[in-house]
Amino acid sequence: MYNATKQTLEKLKEVLQILPQDCYSKPCKTLSDASIGQHTRHIIELYQCLMEGYDAGLVCYDRRQRNRKIETDVHVALHEMQKIQDTISKDNKVLFMEYDMNGNSERLDSNYDREVMYNLEHTIHHKALIKVGINELTQMILPSSFGVAPSTLQYRKLCVQ
Repeated sequence: MYNATKQTLEKLKEVLQILPQDCYSKPCKTLSDASIGQHTRHIIELYQCLMEGYDAGLVCYDRRQRNRKIETDVHVALHEMQKIQDTISKDNKVLFMEYDMNGNSERLDSNYDREVMYNLEHTIHHKALIKVGINELTQMILPSSFGVAPSTLQYRKLCVQ
């Protein structure tokens, strides 16, 4: 799971490194005017929330920073993804997840490994959205596996046989 997370982030970094510079923060009509950079920031900030809450054992994804530098400067985003890759491997432990629901704070039991898996699936989902934005804004050809869950790729292999 940790290696899959690192690999998934690495594939995103590879695409962002060759993305035309003016496309990273440009609004995409098909993404309700969100940008590739905004989706990238969202991925990064959920991981940051998890990592920052690890020691205290309390994580709240709702209270992320929404750092505009991550969504407007691809180099900042690449740096932050590298930091995640370098520090994602941690011992599993109990975590409390806090959610803001209609002005009320709710807590759920979870654990670190479960939340890493959640973030991995979340990353894949947003990579699919990023692919939509890239297809709208560029002529880049992305791998067919970009933004597709491993279970879906496996299923597709079985269907071909």
